[in-house]
Amino acid sequence: MTPSCRDAVAGVSAFALDAPMNAPFEIATGAQTEVRNVLVRVRLGDGTVGWGEGAPIPYKRETQASVLKAVRAAGRMLVGRDAGGFRPLLDALEGLCGGAARAALSMAVLDAWTRKRKLPLRMLFGGASSSVRSDVTVSIETPAQAFASARRIAGLGVRTIKVKIGKDFAGDLERTLAVARAVRGVKIMLDANCGYGPAESLRFLSRLKARGVVPILFEQPARAADWKGLAEVSRRGGVPVAADESVQGREDAWKLARTRAADVVNIKLMKYGLLEAWEVAQICRAAGIRLMIGGMVESSLAMTCAAHFAAGLGGFDFVDLDTPLWFEREPFRGVRIGRGGVYDLAGVRAGIGVEPCS
Repeated sequence: MTPSCRDAVAGVSAFALDAPMNAPFEIATGAQTEVRNVLVRVRLGDGTVGWGEGAPIPYKRETQASVLKAVRAAGRMLVGRDAGGFRPLLDALEGLCGGAARAALSMAVLDAWTRKRKLPLRMLFGGASSSVRSDVTVSIETPAQAFASARRIAGLGVRTIKVKIGKDFAGDLERTLAVARAVRGVKIMLDANCGYGPAESLRFLSRLKARGVVPILFEQPARAADWKGLAEVSRRGGVPVAADESVQGREDAWKLARTRAADVVNIKLMKYGLLEAWEVAQICRAAGIRLMIGGMVESSLAMTCAAHFAAGLGGFDFVDLDTPLWFEREPFRGVRIGRGGVYDLAGVRAGIGVEPCS
C-alpha cells in the first residue's frame, strides 16, 4: 500500500488547540482554567480530510506537549496504511500510542473515511439513533454559585445536572443541596472523581437522603484501585454506581464484568481511543453493565464524535458531553450541543459533522 492510493493515509498533522474558558472547571483533583488540547488532521490519498481531538488526561501524566509528540510519532507510522481497512489501522494504532493521542488519531481516521464514503459517523457504529441528550455539570464552586449555575442550566432546558464533589465534605453537601433547591424535580448525578473513599461516599448519600435528595447516579465514589470500595457503595448506597477512573481499558472492563463492582461504566474516548471504547462497551453491555458516555474538557469536535459513538451504538443511559459550554469562543463549526443538552446528528451527511472555523 502506498500513499498514492486513494484510500491510503497520505499525511498526518498535529497542532496545538488552545482556547480560553469562560469559567474554571474544578473537580476533586484540581481546576482547569484554559484548554490546551491537540487538533489532528488526517489526509487521505484522494485529498479527503478528517479531524480529531486529543484532550490530555492529567492523572495519566499527559500534557499537550506529550500528546503532540505521541501523535506525530504515531502519525508517521500510519502514512501509507489503508484507511478503508480501518480495523487493522486502528489495531496498529494500539501498538503505537495510547490515551488522548490514540483517541485523536482514531477519531481523525474514522472522520476521514466516513467523509470519503459520505457516511455519518454514527452509522459506522450501528446507527441506533440520531441524537443523544446530555446532562450539564456544576463544578466545585460555592453553594450560591451552584444555585445560580443550576438555574442557568435549567434555563437551557436541561433537567439532569451533574454535581462535582470529593474535595470538601461540608461544602460538597451544601453545593448539592443548593442545586436541588434551585430546580424543582431536577435529576442529580454525583461525581467524586476518586476524591472520597467508600465510607465518606456512603455518609454523603445518607446525609442527602435525610434531606430528601436521592441521586440517579454516583460516579467513582472510591479510589481508582479500590474495587472493593466501589462494590461496597454499589451494595449499600441505594443508588447506581458508575466506574470511571477504575476502568482504563479492556482488562478493567472484563474485571468489572466479573466482579459487578459497579452498575455503570463511564466510557471516555480519551482514555483509550474509539476501537477500545467500542470493545469496552460491548463487554459491559454483554455483562449487563449499563453504559455512560463522558469526556475530559473537550470541544465540540471530540464531544460530537462521542455523541456519534453513543447514538450509533445505542443503549447509553447516561450522557455527559457538556464541556463545550465552558469554551469562551467556539473554535469549530457544525454540530453543537443544543437546547435541552441535545446533540442532533440527523443533519450530518458525512463524518463527524464538525470542522475548524478556519
